[in-house]
Amino acid sequence: MIIDLPNTGTSALTHRLVSVRGDGGASALSRVLTLVVVTEDDVADAAIEIAVDASREHPSRVIAVVRGNRRGTSRLDAQIRIGGDAGASEVIVLRMYGPLAEHGDSVIVPLLLPDAPVVVWWSGAGPDVPSEDPIGRMGQRRITDAARAKNPVKWLQQLAVGHAPGDTDLAWSRITRWRSVLAAALDTRPYERVTKISVTGGSDSPSLELLADWLGTALDAPVTKHRGDAGSGVTAVTLTRASGPITLERPGGTVGTLTQPGRPERRIAMQRRTDTDCLVEELRRLDPDELFGEVLRAGVPQKRTAAKKSPARKTSGKVQA
Repeated sequence: MIIDLPNTGTSALTHRLVSVRGDGGASALSRVLTLVVVTEDDVADAAIEIAVDASREHPSRVIAVVRGNRRGTSRLDAQIRIGGDAGASEVIVLRMYGPLAEHGDSVIVPLLLPDAPVVVWWSGAGPDVPSEDPIGRMGQRRITDAARAKNPVKWLQQLAVGHAPGDTDLAWSRITRWRSVLAAALDTRPYERVTKISVTGGSDSPSLELLADWLGTALDAPVTKHRGDAGSGVTAVTLTRASGPITLERPGGTVGTLTQPGRPERRIAMQRRTDTDCLVEELRRLDPDELFGEVLRAGVPQKRTAAKKSPARKTSGKVQA
């Protein structure tokens, strides 16, 4: 069911939400968190659909803060979605216009679930310092997406400078499969030190940067980044050891090939992850992702030396995924 409330206010919206819940028997007791989605008007429908799909694993109250045209007078057009139109969630869409579009934090406060964690997801790149954003300050977790920035690699470096516990990025979630396969490959004999690392991918891929920094920091080895066509994501990783190289390649974006000395070649399902897959993964944890913070800061040149000396990440050939 979808209920439209044009040109409304938070008080009227709250009362209507309570009324709808009472009439239909819907309850907020099963919602495990409040997911605040900050998006622009032209991509709002796609972002809401991703949030609704993610809610099937993490029942949530989804509050979509849709920033419309900043010109003209302030206006709030709201929409309530429950039942089949909201997945396992109840969805509140707040379309804000005029000066109100820059003050979404004041509108969503009365709509947050009491005593429930708040996660903020920017469907675009998000602010340079998420923890200082008015809406970002409400969240225990703050999820950005460097891939949506005009210059993803440069934006990721800016994110590193202002990183705070609770920040994460979908570019990190996109390499979960790469990290797990490489960690498993190094967790078998022979336990030799990696002396050289090569990472290949798209010239605009922030995931390439994070994967390279994770490997370089964990294995304390020099990393060479090979940048190819934009939009290709991560396509290959080679870890050089005394017995020979370990190579994981995914040229087509769906199937990876793992080659190791003395072992048969393995083909591994490695489909490029959707935004829904990545958001679902990030919603599984509400505590700070400390490893992401270490890797992100390792990509800032002046901090690289300190990051490499961290004893928690140095091993004799093993990495932590």
